[in-house]
Amino acid sequence: MRKILVAPSLLSADFGCLAQEIRKVEAAGADLLHIDVMDGHFVPNITIGPVVVKNIRKVTKLPLDVHLMIENPGKYVDSFVSAGSDMITMHIETISFAGFKKQAMRLKKKGIKVGVSLNPATPLAKIKKALPLVDFVLVMSVNPGFGGQAFIPAALPKIKKLREIFKGDIAVDGGINEDTALKAVRAGANVLAAGSYIFSAKNIKTAIERIRNVR
Repeated sequence: MRKILVAPSLLSADFGCLAQEIRKVEAAGADLLHIDVMDGHFVPNITIGPVVVKNIRKVTKLPLDVHLMIENPGKYVDSFVSAGSDMITMHIETISFAGFKKQAMRLKKKGIKVGVSLNPATPLAKIKKALPLVDFVLVMSVNPGFGGQAFIPAALPKIKKLREIFKGDIAVDGGINEDTALKAVRAGANVLAAGSYIFSAKNIKTAIERIRNVR
C-alpha cells in the first residue's frame, strides 16, 4: 500500500507569522508543504510569488510543492526553481502539451519533481499524454482560488480512474478533512493537501495524524 503523505496548504496559514506556522506543521509531522501561487487571472485570487517562496525555503527543510495556478507558467518556472522549489505543479488548462513537455524535461534535468493538475471540470483525457512525463498528478477537488471550500464528490471517480492508469503519486487538493481524506484515499489518492483542516485545528499534530491514518 502506498504511504499517505500529508501536505499542509499554506493558503490557510496565518501569513502574519508564516515562519512560525511552517515550523508548527513541520514539528507536527508534515511530509511536505503545498504552496498555492495564484495570479488573479487563471484563478480569482492573488497570493504569493518567488520572493515569498525563497523566504519559506530559509525556514524549513520540508519539500516545497509549488502549485502554479497561473497563466503562462513557463514564464515563471525558473524563478520558482531558483527560489527553492522541490516540486512544480502546472495546470493543464494553462499550457499546451508541447509547452508542458518542454518544461517537464527541463525541470527533471534539474532534479525537480514535476506534477500536472486539473480542475474539477477538466476531464482526465486532457492530461493523458502528460502522464509519462510526471511524477505526480494533482486532482483539484474544489474550484481553485480560495481556501475553505467544500469537497466536490465528482473528484472521487476521477481519482479512481486515474489510479487505474497511473502508477505515480496522486494528490488531492480542496476540502480535505477526515471524511473526505478517507474517501480520496480509498479512491486511490496518496497525497493529501489540507489547509483549513490543519491550520484551524486545536492540535495540529493530531489533525495531521488523523488524515494520514484514515485507512
